[in-house]
Parts: sequence; C-alpha cells; structure tokens
Amino acid sequence: MPVTARLSRRFYERFGDELTNELVDWFNQVDATYRLDLRELNDRNFVRFDATLEQRLAQVQADLRTEFRTGIASLEARLITWMFIFWAGTLGTMIALVKL
Repeated sequence: MPVTARLSRRFYERFGDELTNELVDWFNQVDATYRLDLRELNDRNFVRFDATLEQRLAQVQADLRTEFRTGIASLEARLITWMFIFWAGTLGTMIALVKL
C-alpha cells in the first residue's frame, strides 16, 4: 500500500499545482520502486536463509544419527561383556556346587 507524499501548501503556491503534483507522483513512483526492490531482496535472502537452514538441519540429523549408532554399539559391547562375566560367574558357582 503506497504512502502518498504530500508537500506543504506553500510549496504548491511557489511552484504551482502541476509541477508539485508531478513531483509528488515521482516521489511515489520512486517509493514504490524501492519497496518492490526491497521486497525482492528480502525474498532472495529468505530463500538463501531457508536453503542454508535446511542444509544445517540435515547435517545435525546426520551427526545425531552417527552419535546414536556409536552410542548403541558401545552399549551393546558393554552389555555383552557384562553378560559374559555373569555367565562365567554363574558357571563357576554351578561347577563349585556340583563338586560339593
């Protein structure tokens, strides 16, 4: 929505209605052009920002997946180790009880 520029009555009296209205129209055209340019620039910047954000989110997701898989593999290895220790302890206790 363009904002119409207005000039003082004294300006109109000094330069006349025709010239002053032409100047006001020119100001409004310049304003509309700058607004359009600014909107296009903002749109381009938003597209770049959006692409960068998507790329960073994809990288974070990949990093989290890698960490999760590494954590699960580490947990699995520790569980297997503890299972073997408990199995060996149970087997040793059973052998000791059988010999009694």
